[in-house]
Amino acid sequence: MENIYLPEKVKIAKIETHSPDVKLFRLQKTRGPANYGVKKFAKNKDGLVFNPGQFVLVGIWGYGEAPFGPASSPEKNSYMEILVRNTGGNVTNKLHNLKEGAEITLRGPYGNGFPLQFFEGKDLVLVTGGCGIPPIASLIEHILKHRKKFGRVYLIYGAKTPQDLLLKNRIAQWEKQIKVILTVDKPTPEWKGRVGMVSEFVKEIEIDATNACAAMCGPGPMMTALEKILRPLGISDRRIFANMERKMQCGIGKCQHCLTGDKYVCLDGPVFYFDEIDKNWD
Repeated sequence: MENIYLPEKVKIAKIETHSPDVKLFRLQKTRGPANYGVKKFAKNKDGLVFNPGQFVLVGIWGYGEAPFGPASSPEKNSYMEILVRNTGGNVTNKLHNLKEGAEITLRGPYGNGFPLQFFEGKDLVLVTGGCGIPPIASLIEHILKHRKKFGRVYLIYGAKTPQDLLLKNRIAQWEKQIKVILTVDKPTPEWKGRVGMVSEFVKEIEIDATNACAAMCGPGPMMTALEKILRPLGISDRRIFANMERKMQCGIGKCQHCLTGDKYVCLDGPVFYFDEIDKNWD
């Protein structure tokens, strides 16, 4: 019987600095016998390593585990990428001090992701803020891989300052196939883009509300503010899917650490219908 608690060793193949306190880590499975090369991540019945919106638990012996939503393409099985903000906690602080080649542990993916098949054939509005972009990034990678299956796609991404916008190189590539709306709260002299709350740019979105869905991930206050975007656009709550950020521990609904209301974020989520968790972000 498979042990769903059992962590697997992975190595850090690449580290990139994306902001003063956020780094990207590319993880690969440790090598098998010499003649087998790099081991691949297993794919599920849909041919994906994970469903965008799911999470993994990354661990360091002696420091603990922390949950992260993969930011890489779910179709790629040679590596997995996570974005890590150094919050000063045991795991994130230690991760930021590791070097390429270091070994850590990984288990998962866990939870429910975005409803990919339901999204097909529809216009999509993707909204995120700060370091909430990983689940949205993996969703975008999937959409672009199957671009003809989806309608108009908008990404609205807000951050405190221009240097807090993550995955800038990828965003430049995404803009070739989807509409990207970037905005910051505090511009620098060099910033030539939008300034203000994400809700201020609804007028730039043109969708068929009767055939549209929304996916979002970000800080609680931003999620609440999104009522000013998605409801004015006419997207119903049952077509709004929110990826809830919360500390997870066991990952399978046993420890009750991530209980919110009557929902386990790790088991019932982390992707929920908006009306399931509206006003319940703590």
